[in-house]
Amino acid sequence: MEHHDVVVVGAGLSGIGAACRLEQDRPGTPYVILERREAMGGTWDLFRYPGVRSDSDMYTLGYPFRPWQRPEAIASGEAIREYLHDTAAAYGVVDKVRFSTTVVAADWSEADARWTLTLRTPKGEERLSTSFLYLCAGYYDYERPHTPTWPGQEDFAGEVVHPQFWTDDIDHAGKRVVVIGSGATAVTLVPAMAQTATHVTMLQRSPTWVTIMSEGGLAPGISRVLPKRAAHAVNRQVSLALNTGFYQLSRRSPRAAAAYLRHGLRRALHGDEAALREHFTPRYNVWDQRLCVVPNADLFRAMRAGTASVVTDTIDRFVPEGIRLTSGRVLEADLIVTATGLRMLAGGGVAITLDGEPARIEDRFVYRGTLLSGIPNAAICIGYINASWTLRSDLATRYVLRLLDHMREHGLAVARPRTPTGLEERPLLDLSSGYVERADGMFPKQGTRDPWSLRPTYALDRATMLRGDVTTEMDFVPART
Repeated sequence: MEHHDVVVVGAGLSGIGAACRLEQDRPGTPYVILERREAMGGTWDLFRYPGVRSDSDMYTLGYPFRPWQRPEAIASGEAIREYLHDTAAAYGVVDKVRFSTTVVAADWSEADARWTLTLRTPKGEERLSTSFLYLCAGYYDYERPHTPTWPGQEDFAGEVVHPQFWTDDIDHAGKRVVVIGSGATAVTLVPAMAQTATHVTMLQRSPTWVTIMSEGGLAPGISRVLPKRAAHAVNRQVSLALNTGFYQLSRRSPRAAAAYLRHGLRRALHGDEAALREHFTPRYNVWDQRLCVVPNADLFRAMRAGTASVVTDTIDRFVPEGIRLTSGRVLEADLIVTATGLRMLAGGGVAITLDGEPARIEDRFVYRGTLLSGIPNAAICIGYINASWTLRSDLATRYVLRLLDHMREHGLAVARPRTPTGLEERPLLDLSSGYVERADGMFPKQGTRDPWSLRPTYALDRATMLRGDVTTEMDFVPART
């Protein structure tokens, strides 16, 4: 059976980053990346809807070992996809990716100290083994988004599409469009589609907190003074400091954080207090859900131009000409886009067993936010919910490599986080967003003490992940001689 020291599942932002770190820090390690789709890029290859872009600045969403060189801080999906492909090529990992390969199941053999993976490929079912399994498949289902249904949906005379399944042949030019939703996808779609549509209406059940960011970066003047690499490093530190500071403010003084955001929104709305109260003042505290980023106030510019509008109401039913609201108003539409969110999926949906016995990851605690209690030689890549995903995914990878180095240096074959007893449970993702609440009970848990809790800030996390003791509350098995 084909064997690799490390198998990385997923060739998206996390998986490519993990492979690049392997090439840099452990050259010569036999590894392979298994990607279920036909291309690299993960999220940034899957999503092709109009205007798709990052909702984190690229100084922190990009890899620390490959600085973002373009002028814009909030990048388009195409630019991010190009960045990922260029990075994979530069570090020699492209040939390590095996496409159209889905990891269906992974079974650990205690006697052999290795995983056997069951794969679904174009050639049929295959198997390979690995000493260490690293799940970098993200956190949501690529095949099934969250798609609610409404009464009368079959009566609508136009087209209904979910952004996750957007294709190039969907034409919105000259059409009346209704986008259902208020999250990051909706605030991206509306101004992008408004450039060519007759009119675009964002229909939201309730408002979402929005922050307005300059497209040139949080410290744009620095980029004009310093060389590119130095400017990137400074912009990265400025972004980290501002994002961390605002998150801490939101947790400790939610009223002050809300007042700050309302100040920016009031300016973008040119003092329209009624619109501010009705459409842009949520019922929840700032950072109870993830912030939506509006670069250069493009959503508000489209609203002022009359090509876009926001309606806060609930849907009564679909009608042939569009959507009838609970208030009785009918929103006429030729195209309805259901930006209704994601369906979360832990570990890429891989069925994990230990010597044939199911090992449900939702029953496990995360160790250092990366390993799983009682599961040997395996890690799951989890990023931040309150900052750029890559900040933590890169730390997770570097921790995994530190653990592998420790095992090699001490002649160890197995590393297993010791299952804690009497540990108070907390949700892994501390958000009240709909997609998180719908996934309740599907993800591993965290505890309330180190090493079973997730650090809330990058600075604290970095110290633990890069310098913390890898043997704390761990069990090891020596390699056979």
